[in-house]
Order: sequence, then structure tokens, then C-alpha cells
Amino acid sequence: MRVAAVDCGTNSIRLLVADLDPAAGSQVDVERTMEIVRLGAGVDRTGRLAPDALERTFAACDRYGDRIRVLGAERVRFVATSASRDAQNRDEFVSGVLARIGVEPEVVPGAEEAGLSFVGRRAGSTGSRRAPISSSTSAAGRPSSSSVRRPRTVRRPRTVRRCPTPRGRSTSAAYA
Repeated sequence: MRVAAVDCGTNSIRLLVADLDPAAGSQVDVERTMEIVRLGAGVDRTGRLAPDALERTFAACDRYGDRIRVLGAERVRFVATSASRDAQNRDEFVSGVLARIGVEPEVVPGAEEAGLSFVGRRAGSTGSRRAPISSSTSAAGRPSSSSVRRPRTVRRPRTVRRCPTPRGRSTSAAYA
């Protein structure tokens, strides 16, 4: 099944189109794209998404929507994070994305944003091609509760090594 995920953050917007094999639990990337749009420029100061920031973001959404349609994604999930969550005019952002991509963006809470970032980073750093997109994602792009993978805590052992000091003496230094 071909799926698409759009991650719209404060500074960048990313598109992932991938083929999922639910039986094998695998993902094969078809296309990955990232653009700097600076959606959150000035939002801390004004409390609003700036018109030029919305324009840049909507232009990227137009391009991403075209790619999603050309590549034939069956399901789409659009996740928006911090800047759109905090903005007074987020309804303008939501309606603009809906008009361009055809799905309403999920403006996720901070804790969920952190969990998705962790899962995505972990998948990228281990070489795994599994992603927080699942075959049980609804047409609106929301995963069923049974398909959401929860991040687990990973503890790394500490390594202690001896480091020489300027006077030739050794001292212990801990490295995480």
C-alpha cells in the first residue's frame, strides 16, 4: 500500500511517500523531500502565522499535493507541530492545507510531537525502514489506537576513560 506523510514544523516541511508491506512490517521509501518554509517566523512575537510564511508553506503544499497525486498515495497523513499549534490564525493554515492536499492537518500536542520525533529518529538511525505510518491509518490519516507504536526508553552504558591533564597526571572523564 502506498502512503504519504507530511510533517510541517516551525521551520521546515517534509514529505515522505512510501510503500508499506503490512505483512512484513516493512517500508520502502519512494520519495523524501524537505523544504525550508519558516512557517513559525515571528509567531512568538505576534502570536500569528505571518502572511508570507503561510504563502511559502502553501506553495510547498501545492508541490507536495501534486507529488502525492502523481505517485498514487492511497492514504495521507499531515502532521503540524509547534508554530501552527500556537498561532491565533491556525484556522487559516488548516483550511489552506485542506484545500491543497485534501486532508485536514493534525495539529498534534507537544508530547505527541516528541514521541513521533523519537520514533522517526530511531527508525532513521538504526537503518530500519519502519515508520510511524501504519497500514491501519484511516482515510483521514489518523492511525487506529492499535497501530500507534510507543517509543521505549533506551539506556546507553557510560564509558569511563583516562584523560591526561596538562601536568601529565591522569583524571577520569565520563562519556555518555
